[in-house]
Amino acid sequence: MAVSPAEPPAAELVGVSKRFGPVVANDGIDLAIAKGEIHAVVGENGAGKSTLMSILYGLHRPDAGHVARNGARIRLRSPADAISHGLGMVHQHFRLFPELTVAENVVIGAEPTRGGVLDLAAARREVERLGDLYGLRADPDARIDGLPVGIRQRVEILKALYRRAEVLILDEPTAVLTPGEATRLFDVLRTVTATGASVVLVTHKLTEVLAAGDRVTVLRRGRVTGRFDTATTTADELVMAMIGRSLGPATPRRATRPPADGPYALEVRDLRVRDRDGVPRLDGVSFGVRPGEIVGIAGVAGSGQRELLDTVTGLRGPGRGDSGEVLLSGAPVRRGRHPAVAYVPEDRRGRATSPGMSLAENLIMGDQRTPALRGRLGLSASAVRERARTLTERFSIRAASVSDPISSLSGGNAQKAVLARELSRGTPVIVVEEPTQGVDVGAQEQIHALIADARDQGQAVLLQSSELTELRALADRVLVMFEGRVVAEITGEEAGDERLGAAMTGATTGGASGTTTGGTSGAAS
Repeated sequence: MAVSPAEPPAAELVGVSKRFGPVVANDGIDLAIAKGEIHAVVGENGAGKSTLMSILYGLHRPDAGHVARNGARIRLRSPADAISHGLGMVHQHFRLFPELTVAENVVIGAEPTRGGVLDLAAARREVERLGDLYGLRADPDARIDGLPVGIRQRVEILKALYRRAEVLILDEPTAVLTPGEATRLFDVLRTVTATGASVVLVTHKLTEVLAAGDRVTVLRRGRVTGRFDTATTTADELVMAMIGRSLGPATPRRATRPPADGPYALEVRDLRVRDRDGVPRLDGVSFGVRPGEIVGIAGVAGSGQRELLDTVTGLRGPGRGDSGEVLLSGAPVRRGRHPAVAYVPEDRRGRATSPGMSLAENLIMGDQRTPALRGRLGLSASAVRERARTLTERFSIRAASVSDPISSLSGGNAQKAVLARELSRGTPVIVVEEPTQGVDVGAQEQIHALIADARDQGQAVLLQSSELTELRALADRVLVMFEGRVVAEITGEEAGDERLGAAMTGATTGGASGTTTGGTSGAAS
């Protein structure tokens, strides 16, 4: 740590409690952030992390307790108050205007002016100054929509530093970054704390906590269950404080691989897709997934994964200039949702669920016409509730009632609900996208087991994930995408961070041992 513990904390939450109706989100929490440190906050989904950070940033007001800065109690009624007290927050989902430049995004709302109009030259100079000072260099004239994810995150941090943030809250900052980008981010954060500023790191990735943090506070069910110095603790101790038990063994990789020459349950042949402007998004992608196999998709954001999954799941119709085929069990399929393909989207709220509807209603989406769920006058309420109770028990979904809105569930339980709905259909093919993004370690363990069980039941699984450890744990083969092409195919056993990271940035175009292993992968030679 950079300073003496005798100094008052840079920021402090004292006895903070917060309720939402009958739910206690925070229960008498004390949290002190020292000057010049990276302080991690971890816990299960629903542990109270987001609520606590929202209180620190002025988005919520505590029912009890208070916030202090440099030892003095402050009142936060809005994020504007927090900013005025030197508190800044970088949200997991960036809040940038894609059509504006880096400089315009950094200064928006606090623009330098000259003669009553925006002084864009001054904005550019300030972006360059801050970039040089903190190692956050970004072209001030570049438009946001043309930048990779890692640079966009730099812009978010620059926004906070431009507003003189001395305490910087980062919510799941590496969720969409490659290993190399994550390493560079933590180098930046160490530069920031070397100036005396503080960082609050909210993350589910315990390896990052131990590698980058100075101290860590663990929350469980709204209370503090542990405070640790990262130099003297272990991941097992953190897990025990988070979920009250140790994790089981990692999902076992099978001793035998599926036959390399067996038929495909899902096959993609020479898929070419263009966007509305005619720019290629997929350029000759070919691969197959066999029954009882998990094939992973890796790549930096914008490499074509979105277009690929939308085409395979039928959410994207054929456009002008598109070509290629998607086949199920050898038969070409027309675009459109196909009953033989189950789909677990990344966007739980936007694509996978209807937040205002009950858990029970969400669990039967797509099955409304199933005879077992219908009565004489339409859907049978009792049959729907019984289906929901069966699935919540089978998939260990924690909910007060199946009649509660699905939006009331924690992220991990909402994700398990989506998996329960899709996996229970028994389709030959399952497409799973970012299954554990924003999910705590306990729920991750359960979700991985569900996906592995589907594989063991003979279903073909196409798994897209930005978590390389997840791909290594589950995938038999990993296809790496770059600029709309499959540039490498690597077996799960050989998929190390360095090798995957190099392929994700286009530094290599070879498959495992310089070859491909899946027959129709289409990896470049």
